[in-house]
Amino acid sequence: MGLEISIGWLTLLMFGSLAVLLMMGLPLAFVTGGLACVFLFIFGNAAMLNILPSRIFPYMTDYQLSAIPLFIFMASMLERAGLIEELFDVIYKVLGGLRGGLATATIIASTILAAMVGVIGAAEITMGIIALPAMLIRKYDPQLACGSILAGGTLGILIPPSILAIIFAVVAQQSVGELFIGAVFPGLLLSGLYILYVTARSYLNPALGPALPPEERLNLAEKFRLLARIVPPLILIVLVLGVIFTGIATPVEAAGIGTFGALVVAAMHRRLSLTTIHQAAITTLKASAMVLWIIFGASIFVGFYIVHGGQQFIADTLIGTGLGPYGILLVMMIMLIVLGMFLDWVGILLLAVPIFVPLMRTLSFDGLLGLPGVAPEDVPLWFGVVYMVNMQMSFLSPPFGYALFYLKSVAPPEITIGTIYRAALPFLLIQAFGLTICVLFPDIILWLPKLVYGR
Repeated sequence: MGLEISIGWLTLLMFGSLAVLLMMGLPLAFVTGGLACVFLFIFGNAAMLNILPSRIFPYMTDYQLSAIPLFIFMASMLERAGLIEELFDVIYKVLGGLRGGLATATIIASTILAAMVGVIGAAEITMGIIALPAMLIRKYDPQLACGSILAGGTLGILIPPSILAIIFAVVAQQSVGELFIGAVFPGLLLSGLYILYVTARSYLNPALGPALPPEERLNLAEKFRLLARIVPPLILIVLVLGVIFTGIATPVEAAGIGTFGALVVAAMHRRLSLTTIHQAAITTLKASAMVLWIIFGASIFVGFYIVHGGQQFIADTLIGTGLGPYGILLVMMIMLIVLGMFLDWVGILLLAVPIFVPLMRTLSFDGLLGLPGVAPEDVPLWFGVVYMVNMQMSFLSPPFGYALFYLKSVAPPEITIGTIYRAALPFLLIQAFGLTICVLFPDIILWLPKLVYGR
């Protein structure tokens, strides 16, 4: 029999030791799993040891998770086929005559890239390598240039086929397809707000985002010829998302179609070789293994905490604040942003979602300021997409938001971390505005899933 401890002290011990070990630079997967085993040994009993296999085995056998390596492989193949550089190049030349056109092209390319990639690290790094030098050469304001890459790159966490949505659906036991469809309009809304911001600033102060010189601009016929080059990847995106949205295929089957399509597109660009496939496979193996190890470790950690009454403790604490449903949601959102300063998205999801989602299901959201509320049966889907929008903010939150360091790792030496921090702040405010709109007007999330699924 293990030692007795109150849930308050256990919360402090578990999450305090987690924070200390992560600050020491130890990997999240092994910290959470290792701490879970230590706490099981000290405070658990023989029956609790069943947590280890019972938490891991369902994830090992979950069919929906097999979409993750397929989408990662699809993204790796498209990247190695040179499609991302070509995509940016085409959009840049088409929009180059506009003020801020290069920053707008970066955001549009990132939006399309998000629909191909599903994870933000690849998008941030790739656009940082391609778009940032191009904007700096054209005398763009460094903060505007960095901000457009930071904000555009985070769209991969939201726009389908988002890997975050797949894992969220598995952990919260929801439909992946509904989360994908629910995230479409919020993703496009944020992308539109970013474009509006960079365009407005560039027209108010042309020095921030100068247009291409007239002699370098293309005529209409040349623009159409260029656009024809990005038709194959766009067809692939429409095909993958279309078969999910129409219900023809599950997300896993769509991932398989997308993977095959990526191989075809790479062959069309004469980039398909055994070396390319081997490199994409190794990238997929590393990324998938990282995600799954974090899932295993964090699920054991949270499982032990829940068995000891942690979920009820946090629910009682939040409800005891007397803030009401929307106040509790605000507290959750702030907690997620703070967690995002220190943890990656997989860890945050595995630690927070098993505790937050059951509480959200018990709350009634009747609307704010006389606006429509959310029906009880729609709360899980609505919260799932609100959570995904919120995760974008956590990536841009100084001082340790992951996107900031992804960009810094590939930025030229003259771009300091301070410049990147300042670049992120306006886009953080835009994300907060977008998140507020999704909370106040839930139909932005719910309308399309209701239409597709006839709910």
